[in-house]
Amino acid sequence: MTLHSDVAELLAGADIVEVDVDDAVADEHVRSSAYQRVVSVTASSRSRDRDRAIVATILRDPIEMVSKTAVVDLLDRIAMKVTGPAEFRQWSDELLPEIDQLKAEGNREFIRRRIHDWLFYLSIENGQMPTPAELAEVTDWMQRFLAQHSTSPAVLALVAESGSRKKIRNIAKNRAGSRKLRTQ
Repeated sequence: MTLHSDVAELLAGADIVEVDVDDAVADEHVRSSAYQRVVSVTASSRSRDRDRAIVATILRDPIEMVSKTAVVDLLDRIAMKVTGPAEFRQWSDELLPEIDQLKAEGNREFIRRRIHDWLFYLSIENGQMPTPAELAEVTDWMQRFLAQHSTSPAVLALVAESGSRKKIRNIAKNRAGSRKLRTQ
């Protein structure tokens, strides 16, 4: 497969016709934008059957940062759609062989950490209360996400007490004391 055929296949599969394939091949910014649109269409689909093939195709891009960004966007979008941690684990496990094809260990690790973060979040959404040690194992990004989005007073109290950064702890503390949260 060539980059041209990969981009053409991704765009056609997502029914995106207004992106010029030659422009996308020539310019990583155009290609990155095209990948984001493909990811949006892919994530909004009810079927997850093509996700691994789409990820494999995106990850063949010669610029790993472009492909990593698109795959992380897909992870984020799917994590917000699944019914729970088991469904997300099964889906993400199918992608791991493709993710392992990335050349840069840092990129592989980043994606694996994001999967871990989402599994942590989904387990909380599923009713599990994390411990301070478990909170310490997730990234600052996930801790901040919890501080900004959790509606659980217990989770916010945990993040306010045990968050890794002062800013994260303050966001959680302020939200825990929010009148809006108390009335939910």
